[in-house]
Amino acid sequence: MRAVILSGILLFSILSTAQVKLPALIRDSMVLQKDTKLKIWGWASAGEKVEVKFQNKTFKTTAGTSGKWMIDLPPQKAGGPYTMNINASNRTTIKDILIGDVWLCSGQSNMVHQMSLHSERYAADIVHANYPQIRQFWVRNTTNLAEPQNNLLNSYWKWANPEDVLQFSAVAYFFAKKIYEKYNVPIGIINASWGGTPIEAWMSEEGLKEFSTVINTVQKNKDTAYVNSTNRTSAASNAARPKPIDKGLTGEKPWYDTSYISKGWRTVTVPGYWEDQGIRNLDGIVWYRRKINVSASMTGIPVKIALGRIIDADFVYVNGKLVGNTTYQYPQRRYQVSAGVLKPGKNYLVVRVINNGGKGGFVPDKPYYIAAGKDTIDLKGDWQYKVGDAFIPYSSSVAGISLQNQPTALFNAMIAPLTNFAIKGILWYQGESNISNAVDYQKLLTALIKDWRSQWKQGDVPFLYVQLPNYDDVQYLPSESPWAVLREGQRKTLSVPNTEMAVTIDVGEWNDIHPDRKKEVGERLAYGAMKLVYADKKSPSSPLLQSAKADGNKVILSFSNVGSGLTIKDGEELSQFAIAGPDKKFVWAKAKIVPGTSYGEGDKVIVWNDDVPTPMYIRYAWADNPDGANLYNKEGLSASPFQAEVKRD
Repeated sequence: MRAVILSGILLFSILSTAQVKLPALIRDSMVLQKDTKLKIWGWASAGEKVEVKFQNKTFKTTAGTSGKWMIDLPPQKAGGPYTMNINASNRTTIKDILIGDVWLCSGQSNMVHQMSLHSERYAADIVHANYPQIRQFWVRNTTNLAEPQNNLLNSYWKWANPEDVLQFSAVAYFFAKKIYEKYNVPIGIINASWGGTPIEAWMSEEGLKEFSTVINTVQKNKDTAYVNSTNRTSAASNAARPKPIDKGLTGEKPWYDTSYISKGWRTVTVPGYWEDQGIRNLDGIVWYRRKINVSASMTGIPVKIALGRIIDADFVYVNGKLVGNTTYQYPQRRYQVSAGVLKPGKNYLVVRVINNGGKGGFVPDKPYYIAAGKDTIDLKGDWQYKVGDAFIPYSSSVAGISLQNQPTALFNAMIAPLTNFAIKGILWYQGESNISNAVDYQKLLTALIKDWRSQWKQGDVPFLYVQLPNYDDVQYLPSESPWAVLREGQRKTLSVPNTEMAVTIDVGEWNDIHPDRKKEVGERLAYGAMKLVYADKKSPSSPLLQSAKADGNKVILSFSNVGSGLTIKDGEELSQFAIAGPDKKFVWAKAKIVPGTSYGEGDKVIVWNDDVPTPMYIRYAWADNPDGANLYNKEGLSASPFQAEVKRD
């Protein structure tokens, strides 16, 4: 009997090891790329025979010595849903397969940002999402510093319905929706993105070979013992940091308690940063408190509290009850409060704010209110505040290694496993994390495009990317700008064949690195795809500088993509043009649009400043956040920022 049991266990073990395993991408509801050769692959026992049945045809292969197998399917027409059977020692059925266009969407947080984070602006789009043929595969975040991986963490294909669309990348969704509605072809989105990551993390070791300093880091990071030791030392150093002692939580009564009697609290304005209101250079914990009077009509029903954005973290209490918490600065604060928390008459709203660096407090120009039913209470204005703790300045002697920010880490883990999967093109939204080395961005982006095209082996696969939008404080004099430098690197990357750029200099927010207007970004990428990929000559594009030529003390600018003609969006004078002579000292210049004149066919812009008799250099919208950049085409797309040397005869 024991022998029979052991034999059964051995047989089960053999069958289990022989089971065909598929990559995470190849599963129910997947979208396969139309009109191109397709690879279906997986793993089995060495030498095991595998067959794939699809569209009434059977394709056979044998697993290699490593157990990997791969079958090429001939090009397929758009359509579906279809079923695929994969047979070996076990049988796997993949259902609900569509054939259409597959787009890889990658980058950092602005490509990550899900529809759920923009649910107020796009509430109607979410409610009306009913697109079974628009599907997303979300690549889960993971890293590898050693080598390219052959599979992903487990994930699923989801279609765009009101529930699942909440987890779609907002930019990718609006891109896909625009393309689907135009061409009525299934659209697959593979979203491999990670907030706050530099471009180097998304490149392969081969793709980084021109960057010797980066390659040195790659080689160093392959030593697991070194990485682990560095992070252990950094963690130990941080553990030795003095722990916060928040008086708001350690006193006789916590400061959020309704029976707590406030003493020594001062007045502060919300929104605003406390460093701008009498508190100097404080990193620490500040409590905010406000008494509000609530009508009976607002009680007994669900409540929404909007607190804009808070830097960095917050805990929100209503009448002593914790109703919301956010651990970092970027998300918009939208807290849902259950019925019964508010009561008629006097109520207390308390916010505990933790700031670890830079200015702390409530970000201006954001919504601050309480809403219930048809009633709203404005929360802007005077609050009371008191400091719970001031952090002692501290710097660790050993910086830890942030794995996701290391070169090749995300390529190895999140991109390499995708490269057998045929795609239509690539969408890229990244750059904020490379502002500190903006001068290198053109070279890096060019190398990334070359690298990924080499990895996919589909020739010059279309590559579309987002030029960074306006952000940060407005400056009213011509000045240097790392954001402008990076945008210029992006503009110049258009010299790479089969690329398009979505200009977004008019959809950013000065106080939010994650601007809310994601629909415009996605649709502008779609316009680029229509032009570049789908050969739609009528698809609008943003005006791009073609040339800058001198004519005496004037500069004649020529543009491509003028469409129906150049125009001034706000009806004011053209602004944000600056010129410089040989000294490279830029000053504001006057500018006007001159349609079809002796300067040649097509619209031109003439720029001049009478105090600069020999203009040698010109800039447009050259700032982190250029205020009033108003050169557009009549199709409603803003001209790209630029700088150029003026050509003289």
